[in-house]
Amino acid sequence: MFQSILVPVDGSAHAEKALEVAAQLATPPARLYLINVQQPPNDIGLLVGGSGMPVSEEVIQKLVKEREDDARKILDKAYAAVKLDGLQVEEMIAKGRPAEAIVAEAEALQVEAIVMGSRGMSDLKGMVIGSVSHRVGHTAHCTVITVN
Repeated sequence: MFQSILVPVDGSAHAEKALEVAAQLATPPARLYLINVQQPPNDIGLLVGGSGMPVSEEVIQKLVKEREDDARKILDKAYAAVKLDGLQVEEMIAKGRPAEAIVAEAEALQVEAIVMGSRGMSDLKGMVIGSVSHRVGHTAHCTVITVN
């Protein structure tokens, strides 16, 4: 059905189910792109217990490394959860606002579809300010399939 699909993964059950659906929709030797978006904190100084004043480069690099490690664990969990035999899989870690990063990557890769969970790890925040899947569905220029 599809030869190129972007699948955002965030460690949630909905994201894993979306990856299962994407694997079913992909016609081998289709390419699946797994993306995890790490959103930087609003105020890194407050995050580390400070007053919002500038923090050292060492502290910033430590936080960046922790986020990359978190993303790696999430991507590894997705691989372990779903059988992806016969599919070409590429993974990426993006930084920024999730919806914008997902749409930008989909456009850059010129994928045919985005398959994503209807809810991710931030359910409460999504209910208050609008879900990532909702924003992606309204701004992407390709097919967007949301999975419950």
